[in-house]
Amino acid sequence: MSDGVRSRADTRAAIVDAAASLLHENGPGAVTTRGVAERAGVQAPTIYRLFGDKDGLLEAVAERVLARFVSDKAAAVAAAADVDPLDDLRTSWRRQIEFGLANPAVFRLLSDPERASGSPAARTGRQILATRVHRLAAGGRLRVAEAHAVNLIHAAGVGAVQTLLATPPEQRDPALADAMIDAILGRILTDAPAGTPDGPRAAAVALRALAPHLRVLSGAERHLLVEWLDRITESPAGGSGATGR
Repeated sequence: MSDGVRSRADTRAAIVDAAASLLHENGPGAVTTRGVAERAGVQAPTIYRLFGDKDGLLEAVAERVLARFVSDKAAAVAAAADVDPLDDLRTSWRRQIEFGLANPAVFRLLSDPERASGSPAARTGRQILATRVHRLAAGGRLRVAEAHAVNLIHAAGVGAVQTLLATPPEQRDPALADAMIDAILGRILTDAPAGTPDGPRAAAVALRALAPHLRVLSGAERHLLVEWLDRITESPAGGSGATGR
């Protein structure tokens, strides 16, 4: 079917799919106007008309590939409601690392902060991570604020993939990614009882996760409670230090 017969949406999808195949097979250098046009069965000017330039096409490809992965992650979150939150987070971490290593060109494109901030799929992926962290917080497993935990996990994941991609495959440490998540979990999780230094903060983080849903309180009361709990979770001692008299 020629691009004159296809709808605009179908033509765009065919071009993105063709470029995604070339990108996956041979990297960004293979994504040429001629190569994409031949594989998609369109005329070269159509690519410029729909995407502006090669960079615009690459962004569309990266978004498509990541969106598919994120869609699978969203389905996994919905299916994991009865799964231990920590096991779910570890499984998600491994899938994220595998995705980055299997799609190096897409990963590098979306590692650009400007591209990542403008990517709906990247934002959705961050929200899915926040949902997983929220489950840990609601279960009393988190000793740091949720946003801080999300930032740590995200930064560790990006760093792990970048390090592995920068290393020749035969020299990569297969235990690196697991060691990284273990280090982060050791920083953000607690199994401590309420009477130990980590206990008050973990309790505050757990209550903070539930506070917006406490309908027994008024909106103003929930807002005040959240403010107090944020103060506890963000304090160096978790609010357990002695006060002066």
